[in-house]
Amino acid sequence: MRQKIPLLSKSRFISGLQCHKRLYFECYHRDLADEVSESQQAIFDTGTSVGELATNLYSGGILVTEDHLHHEEALGTTRKLLDDPSVPAVFEAAFLYDDIRVRADLLPRVDIGTFDLIEVKSTTSTKEEHAFDVAVQLFVLEGSGIKIRRACLCHINNEYVYQGGEYELEKLFAIDDITEEARKLQPVVLQELQDMRRPLWKLEAPQVKPGKQCTDPYICPFYGHCHADESEHHVSQLPRASQKLLQSLEETGIEDIRDIPADFVGLNATQQRVRDCVVNDHFYLDPELPKTLQQLRYPVHFLDFETFNPALPLYIGTRPYQLIVFQWSVHILEKNGDLRHRDYLHDGTDDPRKPFAQSLLETLGTKGSILVYSAFETSRIRELADYLPELSSELLALNDRIVDLLQLIRRFYYHPEFHGSFSIKAVLPALVPDLSYKDLAI
Repeated sequence: MRQKIPLLSKSRFISGLQCHKRLYFECYHRDLADEVSESQQAIFDTGTSVGELATNLYSGGILVTEDHLHHEEALGTTRKLLDDPSVPAVFEAAFLYDDIRVRADLLPRVDIGTFDLIEVKSTTSTKEEHAFDVAVQLFVLEGSGIKIRRACLCHINNEYVYQGGEYELEKLFAIDDITEEARKLQPVVLQELQDMRRPLWKLEAPQVKPGKQCTDPYICPFYGHCHADESEHHVSQLPRASQKLLQSLEETGIEDIRDIPADFVGLNATQQRVRDCVVNDHFYLDPELPKTLQQLRYPVHFLDFETFNPALPLYIGTRPYQLIVFQWSVHILEKNGDLRHRDYLHDGTDDPRKPFAQSLLETLGTKGSILVYSAFETSRIRELADYLPELSSELLALNDRIVDLLQLIRRFYYHPEFHGSFSIKAVLPALVPDLSYKDLAI
């Protein structure tokens, strides 16, 4: 047994709710965590930006500037600000109670000695897991002697339409009062704290089998470590496998797709196809696939879009998280085999959608099939048509020429090296071994 265990925090508490093994690793073995990807870091940065903007909801509020490495100093600063009735709100207020450290995003003053507790999220709604986020803060603040009138979750309102200039914060943000739910969770918080601290006293991590908790409600940062010893064709690779199916396989002692009997009850048609291909180490090809491909009309256009979706809208008439197209790329294959490439990348900070659409129409013309992978491009073209009524008919005519290769692959082809995924990142190297997304600079 250990002589002492680390302090918990709001984030560690949430980790412990997801998996005791995750919490143990976060406390003692951070080196086992997967590398934070650039996309994950972008999500973290978005949360920071949204949180900073939300402080403007309460004019005159003061930020506790000491970081998590100086929690003692932050506690002192927080106490001074809370005791000063002239301070209308405190941001990132620091508290310590029952060996749990928390920082409260927004703590607006209601009257002398009473505050509202507001947690800020960059999501567009209050989710189930957010209730525990607020509940553990309520536990610590009230345990520290702070009187809380309301416990709330502040999130982005994705119905807000940006009109230009400064954001209308009261419309951009929505504040949900979840006080009743947070208070009902107090005994659960106490029990969970006991349960998650118990394994932390031990010298070895708790034994927890990989399962749904590895990705729900968040992808665990130790996913790679915990799945490193899985078999090459683990049953979790079955497409859209339900928890009921996975549990049935586990109860039967089956961990590898190759061990699933041919007559196993519970597999749908796609899962049965995956099982058969893996067991026989052979691909599946439906005769309809070549027939369908022979119907393509030249010139064949291989089209791909890139988008971004800022949490805080940048262009007049757009909403939070609205997808904005800024780049297209197309390879054009002629009937004689000639292949040429065209592309568009918006240069500047202005709205890219109109020049994007105009250049796309000019390049694709009115003849030839357009191949995409998933319905992503089709949806974006439809949105462009709504935004640009003067180009609407021409844009929607493009969708009439589109053929979705993802749907063809799903219906007519499977390769064991797909490992249950129909993502182009899995399909491409299986079909064209000398090409891989891993080799790309971006």
